[in-house]
Amino acid sequence: MEVPGDSDRERFALAALESIELVAPPRLRARIEAERERARRPARRRRVALSGAFAGAAAALVLALLLVLPGGAGGPTVVEAAEIGRLPATAPPPGAASPFPDWAKAFGWRATGRRVDELDGRRVVTVFYEKEGRELAYSIVDGKSIPWPADWKQAEVAGTRFDHKAGDGRLVVTWRRTDGRSCVLSGSGAELEKLLELASWKPAAPSE
Repeated sequence: MEVPGDSDRERFALAALESIELVAPPRLRARIEAERERARRPARRRRVALSGAFAGAAAALVLALLLVLPGGAGGPTVVEAAEIGRLPATAPPPGAASPFPDWAKAFGWRATGRRVDELDGRRVVTVFYEKEGRELAYSIVDGKSIPWPADWKQAEVAGTRFDHKAGDGRLVVTWRRTDGRSCVLSGSGAELEKLLELASWKPAAPSE
């Protein structure tokens, strides 16, 4: 049996990455881009790392299949939606008519950008906010509500349930809008009390 050389392995890895790129969730796409850049390095610098890129492509392919095929993840999770908040914005912030709050005047958190992703067939819109060098990400997931995450702590503010958990240097808060869509607010720039205040805030009705 012929053993593939370095160039054959590289072509296989890149082909595998290309084949799953369009269906992979955002966190996996970010990993795919990292693996692609590693595979594109000059041959002399790449020779030692090539097996890692090859193995990474295979692992990414298996993970992608588990996430997108029937019987896999079974739909988006709060954790997956929160991971989108780690990715960069790809568009300007939304206008005044968007479903996202304007926290600039009341809290000093200014919208700086947004991105639109697809997670297990669901459209996810994320708006990024910044204050004094800190950043928060606010995602709204289209479709029916995402199941509540297991073993998260709960809080109630003004009759609305909020589930929250801290980990990996970030704090995540999730709740459901009145229309049933799930919201996820995440970041490392504020304490839980502040995130709950932001998540539950409703602007005052304009005066007559």
